Amino acid sequence: MSGARHWSLRCARDRRGASAAEFALVLPLLLILLFGIIDGGRFLWETNEAEKATQMGVRMAVVTNVLAPGLVSEDYTIASGGRPAVKAGDPIPASALGLIECTSAGCSGITTPYPSPGTMDSTTFNKIVDRMKAIDPNITAANVVVSYSGSGLGTAGDGGATSMDISPFVTVSVKNLKFVPITSLLLATLTLPSFSSTLTAEDASGQYSE
Repeated sequence: MSGARHWSLRCARDRRGASAAEFALVLPLLLILLFGIIDGGRFLWETNEAEKATQMGVRMAVVTNVLAPGLVSEDYTIASGGRPAVKAGDPIPASALGLIECTSAGCSGITTPYPSPGTMDSTTFNKIVDRMKAIDPNITAANVVVSYSGSGLGTAGDGGATSMDISPFVTVSVKNLKFVPITSLLLATLTLPSFSSTLTAEDASGQYSE
């Protein structure tokens, strides 16, 4: 047997590097699987944080000052904004209030009828955001929307000059939160779904929550 042929046969039978080569091929797949499991856990964790923060935000919003002061001063015994007057002492129908949304930029009417929102109470808005950030540090003021809509609760002429006649639904929403998966090598960003929670306004004047 020639030396060259003998050397070739020895190389063909040599398996000392096979395990290392196979490991090198499998390692990327194992890492992707591992980081995928980690990302799945992180996604669920951050989703749960956002949901809990939204629930905390609306709980605070219903017992603090109304962000749109126009809701407090609105007299439902007088026709206004395309809605009819409600007789003093009668329930205020849900149709008497459309939708008012408040963001970090201020409050605005979205669906008629609605009173002029007035200048937003930014101090209270920031307190709501800070309470939510205590649950989910990723939340910023730009992610938070607080809205008011008709609920069918409240009595015309019952609020007086310092509190609302109507007791609207209050909804706190969190939008456009970002999630950065490890499997993308931190180069890609995903947008989490929106979260919202709704309760009926309670004190809505800050007397008990502050």
